[in-house]
Amino acid sequence: MSVVDGSFDHPLKLEEKATAPLAGGILQYGYQCGMLWGAALAAGAQAYHLHGPGPMAETAAILATQRLLESFRAHNRYINCQEITEIEWKPSSQGLLLKQIGKFFIKGGPIGCFRMAAAYAPVAFDDVRTALSEDHIPALSSPVSCATLLAQKMGASEMHAVMAAGFAGGIGLSGGACGVLGAAIWFLGMRTIKEGVKEIGLAPPGAEDAVERFLTSSDYEFECSKIVRRRFESVEDHARYLQQGGCSNIIEALGAI
Repeated sequence: MSVVDGSFDHPLKLEEKATAPLAGGILQYGYQCGMLWGAALAAGAQAYHLHGPGPMAETAAILATQRLLESFRAHNRYINCQEITEIEWKPSSQGLLLKQIGKFFIKGGPIGCFRMAAAYAPVAFDDVRTALSEDHIPALSSPVSCATLLAQKMGASEMHAVMAAGFAGGIGLSGGACGVLGAAIWFLGMRTIKEGVKEIGLAPPGAEDAVERFLTSSDYEFECSKIVRRRFESVEDHARYLQQGGCSNIIEALGAI
């Protein structure tokens, strides 16, 4: 996120620092790689700078995130941290976790992740620039993104609401781990930093409570496609679902944190 923001001359230090808990696939649950969450936020930031607040910017952010996900998969084969690293970050025992982490380091895992980030950052910048330069963006009515609805519930700024828009439908409508949960963790991170905590690490205060609230309201499913029992065909499809009250229980549960 930091590299892409800098490439657009829009560094966002607070927002970038708050992405740390998304590493490891949301609080190390192993879902979408943190690079994807960060790239999606960078796309949303640029969409906001181009279009301001509202459904056009939200739609642009989702379309750009779809492109980011496709290129990430093409370059890295997988999109989930657990599949990329071959580590189950939330195993049944601490001993098993330490064993897996040891194996990860022996195989040069951290170096591989740094190389992935270095290779993907310029690709992500080009994807965002190309996607946002396209002339036709569907004219949709709000709400467009579930993550944006959560932002409004949590009192986030208009810019942050647009930045998180690409998380919709499990990041770019891909059906992966819920974008509302990812947005909630990011908002919590920013709130914690604003309250004076210098280092939030990989889990800001309140994060596990947010996960429990989420799981209770999602029938203990993490992935969007399992929660809604399908994948969204388009931004319009997702917008209709939200306008009909879809995922309102999850948004309400996380909006109260």
